[in-house]
Amino acid sequence: MVVLVVATTSDPASIGPAAAFLAMPGWSPGPPIAEGMESFTNGNVRLLKHEHSIIAEDDLDQRWQEATGESVSEVIFLSKHTAVSKRPALTVHPIGVPHLKEDETPPQGGIPGWAAIPSPRIGPWLRLMQKIAAEQGLVPEFEITLEATHHGPVTSTPTMFVEIGSTEDHWGRQDAAQAIALVLWKGLGLEDGDAVGSWQRNCEKVLLGIGGGHYVPRHMDIVIKDGVWVGHLLSGYSLPMDTPSQVNGKTYGEVAGMWKHAIKVSYEATKAAFPGGEVIAHLDHKSFKGWQKNAVTSFLQEQNIRIGKPSDFF
Repeated sequence: MVVLVVATTSDPASIGPAAAFLAMPGWSPGPPIAEGMESFTNGNVRLLKHEHSIIAEDDLDQRWQEATGESVSEVIFLSKHTAVSKRPALTVHPIGVPHLKEDETPPQGGIPGWAAIPSPRIGPWLRLMQKIAAEQGLVPEFEITLEATHHGPVTSTPTMFVEIGSTEDHWGRQDAAQAIALVLWKGLGLEDGDAVGSWQRNCEKVLLGIGGGHYVPRHMDIVIKDGVWVGHLLSGYSLPMDTPSQVNGKTYGEVAGMWKHAIKVSYEATKAAFPGGEVIAHLDHKSFKGWQKNAVTSFLQEQNIRIGKPSDFF
C-alpha cells in the first residue's frame, strides 16, 4: 500500500510544497503513468504531479492502481486556499459535497451527495502543522486552521487537503511551502519512520463536527488538544434546512432539505475512516436556531449517533 501525494503545476501553492518535498532526500523517479503526469517515489510515498486543476482529476487513487499495480491507502492533495479575509493561512480539511442534490452541479468538483472517507491524519496533522509553523516563524502571521468539508475531486480512499492561503502573495511563499513539506516529511514518517496520525486503535473517540462557520472554531477548540481524532466537519452551509411551518410561533412538521443526508453520509464515511472507533457528533450549538437544533438532535438520536460535549473527547 502506498500514500499518494498529489500536486498540480497550475497552482503555486501546490507545486511549491511539492518541489520543497522533492528536495528532501530519498526520492527517485516513479513508475510511468498517463501523459501529462509525472511521478516520484520515496519509501511507501508516491508524489504525483499533473497539469490540471487539483479538483478536476477524479479517481486518481484508482487510476494509480490501474497504471502501476500499487494499491493506494490514502490521498493527500496540495492546494491553494482563498479567503475573503486575505489572511495568510495553512489549512487542512476533509472533502465532499454531501449537501448537494442529485440535480445540482458541484461548483468545485465531487459528486452531489458524496463525502470522501476522511484521512485519520487530519487532527494530528493540524497539531503538527501548528508546531512546525511556529518553529519556522510563520506564526502569528499565518493562521493554522481546519476548514469544513467541501469540494472534490472524487476519491475512494481516505483523503485530505493541505493548503496555503489566502492570496497570490502567499501561495508562492517559499517559507510556507517549506513548512508544508516538513509536515509531509515528518507526518508520513520519512524523517524517522514514525508516521503521525496513523489509525491503529480501537474504542477511541472521533469527532464528527456539525454546525458553525467554514473554519469551525468550536470544533477547532477540541481538535487542537492532543490525542483528539476528527472526521467530517459540516458547517452550516452543508446543512441546508427548509424552514418548517409555524403556528403561533411554534414549529410544526418535517424539516426538509439535504441536511439529513449530509449528516448520514458524513457519519458513515467517518466510521469507515476509523474502524473500531466511536464516532461522536459535536454540535456548535450557538450556530443553530432553536428549531434547527431540535431537528438535528432528534435526527442524531434516531440514527443512534451519540452527541458529545467537549469533555467527552479527552
